[in-house]
Amino acid sequence: MAVAEDGRGGGIVIAIDGPSGSGKSSTSRGVARRLGLRYLDTGAQYRAMTWWMLEHGVDLADGEAVAAASLLPRLASATDPDGYGITVDGRVLVDEIRTGAVDAAVSKVAGVRAVRTRLIEAQRECVRTAVAEGVGIVVEGRDIAEVVWPIAPVKVYLTADQAVRAARREAEHAGAGRGTEAAATLAELARRDAEDAKTTRPLDAAPGAVVVDGTHLSLDEVVEEIVRLAKGQ
Repeated sequence: MAVAEDGRGGGIVIAIDGPSGSGKSSTSRGVARRLGLRYLDTGAQYRAMTWWMLEHGVDLADGEAVAAASLLPRLASATDPDGYGITVDGRVLVDEIRTGAVDAAVSKVAGVRAVRTRLIEAQRECVRTAVAEGVGIVVEGRDIAEVVWPIAPVKVYLTADQAVRAARREAEHAGAGRGTEAAATLAELARRDAEDAKTTRPLDAAPGAVVVDGTHLSLDEVVEEIVRLAKGQ
């Protein structure tokens, strides 16, 4: 299924997976803007859930407690590529879910089956709505093409050299006023990859996915490559 430049392609789904720091969010927003599609950041949902757990003092080492608590917060994701933030219990969160505390805890929360079950169903509902309304959506995360929406007609695995990923993550931290050392950032990426690998495949492309290596490409070039894939070129 191809999609026209203005997005009128009958509700196409573009699944973009990849490890931390690969540029998934910026790329996915860019693709959604170019093609007039909706956008869903699944990682923000896990971060929002983690933020809520930390705010309410949930013991993250207790899987049963995390599972029970995961049923309580009300989450709503914005699907406008220019609409930043996720709403939790009526509060719009942006910077709150990008803190060091959330970074350190999100893999632990995401690894609880009940959390994944609830959020994956919420993600699928966003996709179903976009498809039913004929708009289409770009969905990014760790296991979109294999678990969330395996019938996506366009599947992309976006990756980059670890040093490049670390540099991008450092730039994000600096922009948020959270400067980090290169060695610490590399170590954090390695830790996240290892933790995520317990429940997803952050370092492997899903069957049928096109691998896009952004190590030596600009953001615009990566977006253009995925737009070409979506248009069937």
